[in-house]
Order: sequence, then C-alpha cells, then structure tokens
Amino acid sequence: MGKAGKALKQVLEDYSISQFALAVAMDVERNNVYRWVNEKRDPTAETVIEIVRALKTLKPEAAKAFVNLYVGNEV
Repeated sequence: MGKAGKALKQVLEDYSISQFALAVAMDVERNNVYRWVNEKRDPTAETVIEIVRALKTLKPEAAKAFVNLYVGNEV
C-alpha cells in the first residue's frame, strides 16, 4: 500500500483539510477517506482524479501539492 495514502495524509495535514471535508467534497463516506489516508486501501486511478478535483474545490494549492507528492517529477 502506499504512495497515494501518504501523499493524501500529508496534504490534508499541511492544508488543514479534514477527512470529513474531503469526503463531503467527493460525495463519499468518510470511512473511504480514512482507509486511503491510513493506507488500508489504495484509491483507484479514477478515485485519485476525484481526489484532485475535490481538493481543487477546497484549496487549489492542496490539489497541486497532492499531485506533486503523488506523481512527483514524472509529469
């Protein structure tokens, strides 16, 4: 398990975004966000895109930070 959860956890902490706020923005249950953040389940590729979209609505700079942490210099 891995990189997406670590990146998401760091971004949520760095930008003071709660798991609940992200869950609401994504229209998913908070349990799903908890599982990703705590690396109990990896988000699918489609879900990663949804995470980025939701972060953009909450704090656009958080979305950029998530992509940078998750994808790195590959883009």
